[in-house]
Amino acid sequence: MSNTALQALREALDQRADAEQAQHLQRFFKTAPGEYGAGDRFLGIRVPLQRALVKKYRDQIQHTEVEGLLHSTFHEHRLTALLLWVQHYQRGDSTQRQQVFAAYLANTDWINSWDLVDTTAHHIVGEHLLTGSRAVLYRLSQSSSLWERRIAIISTFRLIKNDEFEDTLNIAKALLDDQEDLIHKAVGWMLREVGKRDQAVEEAFLQQHAPQMPRTMLRYAIEKFSAQKREMYRTL
Repeated sequence: MSNTALQALREALDQRADAEQAQHLQRFFKTAPGEYGAGDRFLGIRVPLQRALVKKYRDQIQHTEVEGLLHSTFHEHRLTALLLWVQHYQRGDSTQRQQVFAAYLANTDWINSWDLVDTTAHHIVGEHLLTGSRAVLYRLSQSSSLWERRIAIISTFRLIKNDEFEDTLNIAKALLDDQEDLIHKAVGWMLREVGKRDQAVEEAFLQQHAPQMPRTMLRYAIEKFSAQKREMYRTL
């Protein structure tokens, strides 16, 4: 990490470390052996502080320089790196957007927590696929990596906001038998977002698939329904 601004950003993050908050975050993000975040390390820096530093340094750091920070063992370094890429994508020309999109997909090994995915996937992958082939979403949805599967479904959040539901529904169907609770929550969340835009579309999906949906997935999907309708879907 030779870039002076990038080094300054990393030092600024490290200076804001809070050991007590780090311990809390390590429990919250399930970092004990056998849990989904096993081995992850935290500095204890709150997200608003990270966003403020991203805003300060985003124009001084090139998108091609971010990987060194993303490959850190510290969670906050990785989130800050991804937030930089979101800024670079949103503020870049078509060439830079393509490069950030490609770099994001090439570095999914380090996008390895639900908050890293949820904060960034729809802003980069989802946004990029508004005008591109969605094939990558289906490839990711079949990945052995929990996080790549979560990227696949969460990326469709941007498509939902554009009133495009087909890919969300197709990927949700493909993930119905997924064994991971974090996928159940993500799929249910995206189905709920579909319902906010067009409840009839969500209910058509639920009428067909609710009986085989994991309980958590269904609970997230019907959260905004009336009590009577929630009970109806729970009994299917």
